[in-house]
Amino acid sequence: MKIAIPRETHPGELRVSMVPANVERLAQRGARIEVEGGLGRTIGIDDEEYQKAGAKTNPDRGALLADADMVLRLRKPPAEEIPLMKPGCIHVSHLDPFRERELLEQLAAQDVSAVCMEMIPRTTLAQKMDALSSQANLAGYVSIIVAAERIKKILPMMMTPAGTIAPARVFIIGAGVAGLQAIATAKRLGARVEAFDTRPVVAEQVESLGAKFVKVDLGETGQTKDGYAKELTAEQLDKQREAMAKHCAMADIVVTTAQVFGRPAPRIVTADMVRGMRPGSVIVDMAVETGGNVEGSIPDQEVETNGVTIIGISNLPGRVAVNASQMYSANISNFIEHFWNKETKTFELQLDDDIIKGALVTHAGQIVNERLKART
Repeated sequence: MKIAIPRETHPGELRVSMVPANVERLAQRGARIEVEGGLGRTIGIDDEEYQKAGAKTNPDRGALLADADMVLRLRKPPAEEIPLMKPGCIHVSHLDPFRERELLEQLAAQDVSAVCMEMIPRTTLAQKMDALSSQANLAGYVSIIVAAERIKKILPMMMTPAGTIAPARVFIIGAGVAGLQAIATAKRLGARVEAFDTRPVVAEQVESLGAKFVKVDLGETGQTKDGYAKELTAEQLDKQREAMAKHCAMADIVVTTAQVFGRPAPRIVTADMVRGMRPGSVIVDMAVETGGNVEGSIPDQEVETNGVTIIGISNLPGRVAVNASQMYSANISNFIEHFWNKETKTFELQLDDDIIKGALVTHAGQIVNERLKART
């Protein structure tokens, strides 16, 4: 079975989908792996390392894709490359499926079986394959590092002969994977941290990291069966914003992480709330790619409003591309190994398996995922 791994071509993307350590693991299981020349150059890995791991390098991208039984990527495939893949090919990558209907239809028309890494179920068995969580974890870390670099203060309390410097105040909105890592990172740097989430069940996790959990009575909220926060009503959002305003006003750094998978990000921090913050404070909008939690945030730009800097970086994990590549590579390798047949030395697309049911979006010329079919 030939597994092809092309370079990422999205502008500014430094991450790669597979590192040599995982190439070696798959090669040892009998996979025939071919990578595009220069695959790992962005993170300091040369072609020789892939070759030592058991891969063949191919400088011809078209030929690489044309006879592949499986294609592994990090980002969604360019539309012009879909016709290059042969019918029956299995394609594994992020696909942004709820906003890329036309792309899914093209994959189905080409008879490509597309596996969407964002839709790997959040179960104990699939945890080691959960790329969404692994990348969000790193994004949470980066959000604090970026904010700490932009703010004109130090984060920890410091006692000096000239007097005591008070710790910076950090307010995290959303305590999922990204939010919890942001909390942990801010605490390690010595900041005073508060956090809010619509799910009261996460209060214990927030407090275990040394942060204060901000309680707001929103009525019935909770989370989905996959652990995501449920979408709030308009009335709940208004009540949340009212409570958030005073905590934002006291904060030096605000990080927003609130996202509802498959839907636009909820608008949490309004222009009025930004105006109520102190000049010199910083907001990092981690949801900027899906519409943004912060009014006025712009993808890949820094905007200053009344002295408050709003940062919208659309690829935070890409700022730590070495580790992000290692983690994604492990996720995708674990996925392949879980369905690898040792006898035939091939990947088995087990259509009755819960993981495959959750993540497979196109197969046999059709869009097959029930959640996506429901959104037609």
